[in-house]
Amino acid sequence: MDSTRVTEHPTSHERRQSGAGRPSTPADPRGALLRTPEPQRAPGALPAQPARTGDAPTGSAPSTPYGQHGSSATQASASTDTPSPSGTGASTPPPASPGPEHSQPSASEPDAHRPRPAPEGIPAQPGMEGDRPSGNSTGTDRRTGQGLPHAGPMPMRRDGDRLRFVGAATRRIARGIDLDEIVMGLCRATVPTFSDAILVYLRDPLPVGDERPTGPLVLRLRRTDRIPEERDTENGFMPALRPEPNELSAMTAELCEVRPGGALAEVLRGVRPVFADAPAARAALPELLGDELIVPTGQRAILAPLRGRRRVIGAALFVRRPERMAFETDDLLVAAQLATHSALGIDKAVLYGREAYIADELQRTMLPETLPRPTGVRLASRYLPAAETARVGGDWYDAIPLPGSRVALVVGDVMGHSMTSAAIMGQLRTTAQTLAGLDLPPQEVLHHLDEQAQRLGTDRMATCLYAVYDPVAHRITIANAGHPPPVLLHLGGRAEVLRVPPGAPIGVGGVDFEAVELDAPAGATLLLYTDGLVESRLRDVWTGIEQLREKLAATAQLTGPDHPPPLEALCDEVLDMLGPGDRDDDIALLAARFDGIAPSDVAYWFLEPEDAAPGRARRLARRALSRWGLEDMSDSVELLVSEVVTNAVRYASRPVTLRLLRTDVLRCEVGDDVPQLPRLRQARATDEGGRGLYLVNKLARRWGATRLSTGKVVWFELNRG
Repeated sequence: MDSTRVTEHPTSHERRQSGAGRPSTPADPRGALLRTPEPQRAPGALPAQPARTGDAPTGSAPSTPYGQHGSSATQASASTDTPSPSGTGASTPPPASPGPEHSQPSASEPDAHRPRPAPEGIPAQPGMEGDRPSGNSTGTDRRTGQGLPHAGPMPMRRDGDRLRFVGAATRRIARGIDLDEIVMGLCRATVPTFSDAILVYLRDPLPVGDERPTGPLVLRLRRTDRIPEERDTENGFMPALRPEPNELSAMTAELCEVRPGGALAEVLRGVRPVFADAPAARAALPELLGDELIVPTGQRAILAPLRGRRRVIGAALFVRRPERMAFETDDLLVAAQLATHSALGIDKAVLYGREAYIADELQRTMLPETLPRPTGVRLASRYLPAAETARVGGDWYDAIPLPGSRVALVVGDVMGHSMTSAAIMGQLRTTAQTLAGLDLPPQEVLHHLDEQAQRLGTDRMATCLYAVYDPVAHRITIANAGHPPPVLLHLGGRAEVLRVPPGAPIGVGGVDFEAVELDAPAGATLLLYTDGLVESRLRDVWTGIEQLREKLAATAQLTGPDHPPPLEALCDEVLDMLGPGDRDDDIALLAARFDGIAPSDVAYWFLEPEDAAPGRARRLARRALSRWGLEDMSDSVELLVSEVVTNAVRYASRPVTLRLLRTDVLRCEVGDDVPQLPRLRQARATDEGGRGLYLVNKLARRWGATRLSTGKVVWFELNRG
């Protein structure tokens, strides 16, 4: 790329020098501006300002710039300022400088504009002894064809260079949101512009916020970076004995325990970066790095503590090769800025990681860890947050086993995407579980949820769909509170959107909810979901529902009319319909495959509450087991049925129900009109009763008792065969 040279002419009030009319030195043939030679200055002194054209004293000789040796710079300057012997007044062009395009303007060009550096980039550093021309990958001069000297990173010659570098580096570090990104940003920003290698040590474990660390201070090598192998030289930054593989992490100790009162502890306590040649750092580096890594001398290494908001959290070591110019005193300020920004970013990343962990744990506890396996129905679920940064939301789903082998299917959505929404969702989910345990009708459950939402606050709005599936009757009862309608996929591949009353959202108050009862044929699949699956900025709700219905029908066609698609694969296919712009909201998905219980696998009787009821229950159970070919279970079943029925008829005032269900297990249910639940207790030797539930607990696979609106049900299960 050729850069255009712009020369500003002096104004009328500026004094013209005697040599002002002399033609200026021509630009480099490659289009690059000549480098401005600057005098050397003592460490810590302010940099010399470039002289203006009108103020330059006559006869002043330029001084030798950094990186040049002998009199080469003086000769080049002389050849620039001396007129040609021919007397024509034209200046003799200087030898072609191998400097890059963005080198500094020469002193003979008054106030030449420097090219603007690329935004967000690290300033390019040309070579010290001879800069490689831009775009020349062959390492030869394009005019002469001769080889160019080795190009190494050039030191920052002005405070402006350092400021631009620090600004670009800190912006790169600030882009990271987690620990690895921030440490990687520090390494990539400094190598090779500021140093040839870097080692970053962090405290293990890292304290979070105001958490006070316990135990000794241990530093762990988090990341290393260096110039690639093909750019190394024989005298580069290498260990005494080079190990394999060739990585800095293999050359230094991974863990370092900082001894209280030791040299490393003193350097870290000092906070400010120090040269490795300083006495304190010379004693601290072996403790940090071990004995295998050799650090170049002559101010070619800087040890910078990483201090967060409250305490030191690590250290960074910047290293240059021996053939590269040593660090200057001002570079300590650069290292301090890099260390400060990195440490504060690490502090924030650790705090963000802790908050993300808390959010994940909160979301995990709010949703069911595993779904139950009720009789006659198979379940699958999915949950996707709105984005990676919003890990919690107000969507939830649940499956609650009910008496009589029924199951309640719940899906809801609280407004918002925050910890507050998740907390409200948790309260509503707990309330729904409690109400389901009372075996209330679906519309009554929604009514009580509405009252609970109003008690939580006037702006606590949510939608919810509550359904109860009965595998014996092959029926499902659904009540809706402003939620998208469910979709039923039939066995033949037909998908339909169920017509349920929409209802008002939970939290509105004063609204009557309505329930509908629909057929739930065996082999059908019911899909409950939140609006995040069907609504986005690119489509409305009903368009998304129609696309969902078409997706389910197309998926069912792949397995044929007689075989429903696998439930887990069906959920994955549903989520695959989401596009890049369809993740504006959380997504909760609950799929239920209705297997049902055949009428031939059900036996049901009514027993009058009288003394002969236990004996009649034993005979009925024996006949049912004989009809099912389960005679080997007769003794256990008769014993347990007799105990449970005896307890029921003792206090019941209405007929007692007895039901046997044959599925993968044998389930027995006894219901009565007494709401008080039985409790397992240890009977004393002199007690005449109190041993019935003890026998049930010993012999049954599982057992339990559930309170109903009309009484209670005591049930137990036995393994078949």
